[in-house]
Amino acid sequence: MSDMRNSWLRSATIGTSILLTLFIIILLLLIVTKPSPDALYASITSPEIQFAIVMSLGTSIISTFLCILIAVPAAYALARYNFFGKDAVNAILDMPLALPPLVAGLGLLLFFGTTGFGNALADMGLVFVFTPLGIIAAQFFVNFPYMLRIMRSTFESISTRYEFVAKTLGCTDAQAVWRVTLPMAGSGFFAASVITWAKGIGEFGAALLIAGAIQWKTETLPIALFLNMSCGKLNMAISAATILIIICVISLYLFERYGGASRL
Repeated sequence: MSDMRNSWLRSATIGTSILLTLFIIILLLLIVTKPSPDALYASITSPEIQFAIVMSLGTSIISTFLCILIAVPAAYALARYNFFGKDAVNAILDMPLALPPLVAGLGLLLFFGTTGFGNALADMGLVFVFTPLGIIAAQFFVNFPYMLRIMRSTFESISTRYEFVAKTLGCTDAQAVWRVTLPMAGSGFFAASVITWAKGIGEFGAALLIAGAIQWKTETLPIALFLNMSCGKLNMAISAATILIIICVISLYLFERYGGASRL
């Protein structure tokens, strides 16, 4: 009787997984096979889509680098130290994961467009509203929790004994982290960087509000998809979507293949 129940449960759960997988595959195939190969190639090689590719790559690389600079030290602190308000800090730093991107974009727009700090930055030439800098800010704000969560779990999985041994051999605290912990966290760091970069390229909602959908200025791949769909240029929109799908597939493969045990 128990074997029959287990067999039923196994079949039902595996069947559900397969159905979901087939549904996703069908949706993706409908996108990439809608235009003819010649039309798709012509759209992908068009100047507008090429501009969007360059803009997406440039902004996402910069925002990922900023995520590394900020999120990795924060993740180490949250994994290693106990301090007053740690639970609250953990929860607040994870908020961008649950916060609607449009809300995040509105907050960034108000921060950089209406506050004294934002106006001071604008006076220094750092204008974030309706510029590529706004795209970078949006990508950073929305996506740094991915870097933070993966690196936090990675650091938590590494025993503090390794750092202790390194310090008994003459390393300072910083040297122990740099020479021992960070190399051991390599797979998690790679996985976090890949997924953060991929999410940055696909960021739309927050970037739309702070940077706008300005053709040839703040036009990333998601913005290009949005603009061309709005104008009825289906092939151009599909070309942008196809590139995003390819990036997604490659990123997920790298994440699963080389990310080790690191997960969100």
